[in-house]
This record gives sequence, structure tokens and C-alpha cells, in this order.
Amino acid sequence: MQKIMEAYFPHNLQVAADIGGHTLIADQSTLAGGDGQGPAPFGFFLYSIVSCGAFYALAFCKQRGIDTTGMRVELLANQDPATRLFTDFHLKLITSSEFPEKYESAVIRSMAQCAVAQHLESGAKVTASTDLSDK
Repeated sequence: MQKIMEAYFPHNLQVAADIGGHTLIADQSTLAGGDGQGPAPFGFFLYSIVSCGAFYALAFCKQRGIDTTGMRVELLANQDPATRLFTDFHLKLITSSEFPEKYESAVIRSMAQCAVAQHLESGAKVTASTDLSDK
């Protein structure tokens, strides 16, 4: 396997990771024992979905000279009440009535092709292990 990222523990319940010259810090709320210095890890997961789709919509519009003023992308989801796990996600582009109708289906396809969505749809698995070599 290829090393993609490494997380470390700077303080209390904070988890930090460096990527592309930026340090991302996840934390828990003060109610959950954290310091509230950043979103919880799951917030980053949700952000990765909506920001990826939004980036693809933005790039699509910029390539075609479409005004993005006031445009935004909402992330909607269905959740299984028994497991509390999300079962599917939906990206909704909200635009003005001036958005060219001829591009509506194309921008939707563009958003759905974002890398985060592709990884979710691929069924990638997360596994875990330990490395006790420092002992």
C-alpha cells in the first residue's frame, strides 16, 4: 500500500494531518470533551463530498463563462434510522434562473464525477493495523 497521509495528536482530542502544505485539525466539541478547535472528523468527510462536487460545478461554469454569483451546492443525505449510517448522498446545485438550461444535465454529470464520489461508489474498504516497531 502507498502512504497517502499521516495523522498525529497535537493536543487533547485533536487529530492533525498535513496535506499539500496545509495542516488540517479535527477536534471534538467541548461537550464531547474536545476543545472545539475544528470540525469533527465526520464533518471533514461530509465537507469532502460537497466541496468536491462544488469544485466540479465551479470549474464547469468557469470553463463556459457562466456567472457563479450566488450559486451554491447543498449536500443532502438519507440515513438508516436503525444503524444511523448514511445510505446515500445527493448534491444539489442551486443557481439563479439565468443558468443556461442546455447545461443543466451536463453540470449534474460533472458534479457526480468528482473524485470523492467516484471513491465512494467504488466500494473502497478501510482496514486497520498496528506497527509496533518503535518498541
